[in-house]
Amino acid sequence: MAAAVRAIGSLTRFTAATKYCPPRRAGLLGYACRNVASSSSRQARTHVNYDVKGDVAVVRFNSPDSKVNTLSKQLQSEFTEVMNEIWANEAVKSAVLISAKPGCFIAGADINMIESCKTVQEVTQLSQEGQRMFEKLEKSPKPIVAAISGSCLGGGLEVAISCQYRVATKDKKTNLGTPEVLLGLLPGAGGTQRLPKIVGLPAAFDMMLTGKNIRADRAKKMGLVDQLVDPLGPGTKSPEERTIEYLEEVAIGFARGLANKTVSLKREKGLVQKLTDYAMSVPFVRQQIYKTVEKRVQQQTKGLYPAPVKIIEVIKTGLEQGNEAGYLSESQKFGELAMTAESKALTGLYHGQVQCKKNKFGAPKEEVKNLAVLGAGLMGAGIAQVSVDKGLKTILKDTTLQGLGKGQQQVFKGLNDKVKKKSLTPFERDMILSNMTGQLDYKGFDKADMVIEAVFEDLSIKHKVLKEVEAVVPPHCIFASNTSALPISQIAAASKRPEKVIGMHYFSPVDKMQLLEIITTDKTSQDTAASAVAVGLKQGKIIIVVKDGPGFYTTRCLGPMLAEVVRVLQEGADPKKVDALSTGFGFPVGAATLIDEVGVDVAAHVAEDLGKAFGQRFGGGNVELLKCMLDKGFLGRKAGKGFYVYQQGVKNRSVNSGMDEILAQFKVPSRPEVCTDEDIQLRLVMRFVNEAAMCLQEGILSNPVEGDTGAVFGLGFPPCLGGPFRYADAVGAKLLVDKLRKYEAVYGNQFTPCQLLLDHANDPSKKFHH
Repeated sequence: MAAAVRAIGSLTRFTAATKYCPPRRAGLLGYACRNVASSSSRQARTHVNYDVKGDVAVVRFNSPDSKVNTLSKQLQSEFTEVMNEIWANEAVKSAVLISAKPGCFIAGADINMIESCKTVQEVTQLSQEGQRMFEKLEKSPKPIVAAISGSCLGGGLEVAISCQYRVATKDKKTNLGTPEVLLGLLPGAGGTQRLPKIVGLPAAFDMMLTGKNIRADRAKKMGLVDQLVDPLGPGTKSPEERTIEYLEEVAIGFARGLANKTVSLKREKGLVQKLTDYAMSVPFVRQQIYKTVEKRVQQQTKGLYPAPVKIIEVIKTGLEQGNEAGYLSESQKFGELAMTAESKALTGLYHGQVQCKKNKFGAPKEEVKNLAVLGAGLMGAGIAQVSVDKGLKTILKDTTLQGLGKGQQQVFKGLNDKVKKKSLTPFERDMILSNMTGQLDYKGFDKADMVIEAVFEDLSIKHKVLKEVEAVVPPHCIFASNTSALPISQIAAASKRPEKVIGMHYFSPVDKMQLLEIITTDKTSQDTAASAVAVGLKQGKIIIVVKDGPGFYTTRCLGPMLAEVVRVLQEGADPKKVDALSTGFGFPVGAATLIDEVGVDVAAHVAEDLGKAFGQRFGGGNVELLKCMLDKGFLGRKAGKGFYVYQQGVKNRSVNSGMDEILAQFKVPSRPEVCTDEDIQLRLVMRFVNEAAMCLQEGILSNPVEGDTGAVFGLGFPPCLGGPFRYADAVGAKLLVDKLRKYEAVYGNQFTPCQLLLDHANDPSKKFHH
């Protein structure tokens, strides 16, 4: 039951959509597929081939010109052909399905194939074709073994669970999962019907509603995998090649054993599993599980994501009305979901992620191997952690022993959490930590390839450290600033080599937040930009590159929205109401809570800086309210008090009663015509979207894709809307302009629509995404 109700928390963060197509390197094996016949159809195959070893057919998936295998129409067609030949060949008694790409079995369905469909019926038909193909596998008269190494996700897992037996490498790269929910879809080729029968209803709900990956050893305990194969080390061939050849040998042995009945398909179940199965056979128990899961999904998605609800409905149909009804429901709901605005938005974000995990500047001249981080605070320690974790030799420097110790402890804790989750061993943790040096001086900076400063947001302090660094680093070393709002050109003004200065704006907490915003000035060289992007990609970040200016892109969009939050509070709205309205619109964190999370001191500092840069247009709430909070020590979560009171281990926070006096002091009259719940939501969102469009208009952003990606992954713009530009396309620029004009009439130029939105409103054919 516990597993069944951990539903969909990850969806609102949308942090794992790339599971569909992980951007890891997966080179092809150094041997050709060995065909035993030379028919023209077999020679023409490009995605699937097979050879026969004794009486076992070994089928190899190998999508050409791709790091991963995907279930494209071509692969499916060739796979069907191959299987028909195997079934017709009397000399073949069993088969093994394996990939010719070491890091990937099958990473999922081809998303472009689904996107090319124009109607619900077309997508439903795709689903039904997949169901029929996998039903043939499931009912195969010859046993089929799936030999899994690397990603086995989405449609790839549906292939594997249609086989009679599954063998997987016990490797960190081997992950099984159903990430369709993260694209607003459901498993559409029989997965919703087969998975509950294999792993049980609670675990199936957990997998399908969260989209999380399951490691091979966990999959074995769940019954999702039958046997594990330990990976091999290097020999005459690479470890990957040796492991996949060994996996193939083992799988052939099991396939042969299944055919001659020396290996049993009967799976031994433990006592807990037997009790769970018995409980699931009781209709009343199943109904209680459905209700519990439905309630949890509703709480966490606020009804904004249709896919989780449909997943529950389809699984329920299959269990209560039988296979035929279940498969029909799955294909129909798959078709319906593919045409929803939410699925299109989430799929757009997936494409954005893929685009933002590429280095558009090409390979840098010199690889960054030695990194130094200045400042061991929350951000500096976070940057050090994600760097050292990925193999970069890292120096963490602070000015005080106390600060340095705290930072080193943070890095240790972050890595130790991975040990607790069993994604690292204690030995691996210690090996990683051995690559980090904590110090109070500039020793070793003469070997640094890049220095990232994460010191206090004060221009004079940044100038001071920049000069100190330039005095000790080699000529090729890059200086990157983690400022969230100070223009990089102003920081670079103190530099002797401004072409080597760049902005690298990380988001807190650095080890959890995926976005990195890189800021280039007119003087930043292309090689400096290429190096910064390369380091960000090595750290596992999704990267947007923007031009320099106050607040860059992300802080500049957030600033006006937070100013509006303060004004709404001044007009008499309760912090809990503001939070409920913003999360109800799709933001993962409430707007008042966001100020507490960011830090009231940071919010006040940014509001002042942006106010100076942009004037009255960035006004709204009174920044003096935030300053009064600082005077009383209400700095937000880090101080235990902000708009809310934060206590260790207390989940339900109470509103800070100390804020009553401050809010009363700054109270302003509200105008009923612009203060309905919908108006409050739209006032926050309109200021965000208008500023995003202004950034595109001014060339701060180079394209809407990066704008949407940055807004969702850096600022928590509702994933179900796909980002500010996709949202503008969906609702129409004219509607946005009309709303902005309504609020402009009351509040003035803070809501004046930018020219780009006006152009789109005047010409309905204009869209940000085509």
